Amino acid sequence: MNSDLQRQIDRQRDALVGMISTPLDELAQECAAVWPDRQLMNQLLMTMINELPYCKYLYALDTNGLQICDNASHEGVLTEHYGRDRSSRPYLSAVVPAYGCILSESYISLGARRPSITAIQKVSFKDKTLGFIGADFDLRNLPLTRELYQEPTTWQQIKGDPAIRRSLFSQTRADSVLDKNIDDIFSLMRELITEHGIFHGKIHFSSSRATIWLVNDPYRYRLLDYKTLLDPDICFAYPVHAYPADAIVPEDKIEAIFTTMKALRYADENIYLRSGSLNIFNGMVGLTFSCDGSHYIPYDEFLEKDLAFWFGQ
Repeated sequence: MNSDLQRQIDRQRDALVGMISTPLDELAQECAAVWPDRQLMNQLLMTMINELPYCKYLYALDTNGLQICDNASHEGVLTEHYGRDRSSRPYLSAVVPAYGCILSESYISLGARRPSITAIQKVSFKDKTLGFIGADFDLRNLPLTRELYQEPTTWQQIKGDPAIRRSLFSQTRADSVLDKNIDDIFSLMRELITEHGIFHGKIHFSSSRATIWLVNDPYRYRLLDYKTLLDPDICFAYPVHAYPADAIVPEDKIEAIFTTMKALRYADENIYLRSGSLNIFNGMVGLTFSCDGSHYIPYDEFLEKDLAFWFGQ
């Protein structure tokens, strides 16, 4: 996971801890006074869960991870979990808190099979650890800010299937229908991007097809086969749309990007471009080579590199 994404996740986790740490600490102190009375703890847990509307379940565990009371839920007390061994669950099999509460990593719940997270609060009395309070949360119900994550516009390289890399030099590029008409197809793709509202396009050279996304209908992609890619009549199918003013990729750089993709397609018989994509809004060029390695690179850095860089010549 990249560092920017991890930082955003950490901010959300910190916000959750800030919301629940005080109520769980108060609950632990009250439970310590009646530990391990099942009925009295049930009452305390039911009172607290009403103050935590986003918490799914509350329960108490002994130091071995055995549940010593019932599950408190917003639907009432659930008795079937009494005596359950939770010691192997993700929130207990890692680190338990030396004091206070600790938030587990997210995991898939056993019942609803949904992304969940658990807070574990230590319960102690006169410096003796009695057990723990568990608080389960369904991620979809958490009242966090969840600001939209912004994908970083930095070069990322991703290695592909090792089996493909091992057999790289036993294969050679074969001309596809797209290869034989590559200049016309690039011209048509450039026209669709600059004049017809296509903001993201991916060309699959070997299978002679392309996928495109439109500004006016961004939730659905269109699949263009090689016959369509060879027919300029396709321009009739999409309304004229001015090139977006907020696009990161300048309109006059698109031809150079496609020209460089063409060079990478033909530069070597063993190592060659299998697919290439361009997104004008995030300014990124995507490349997947015959070795199954992929690159996501800002368009300006992409244009700065020559063939000697890509192939070590």
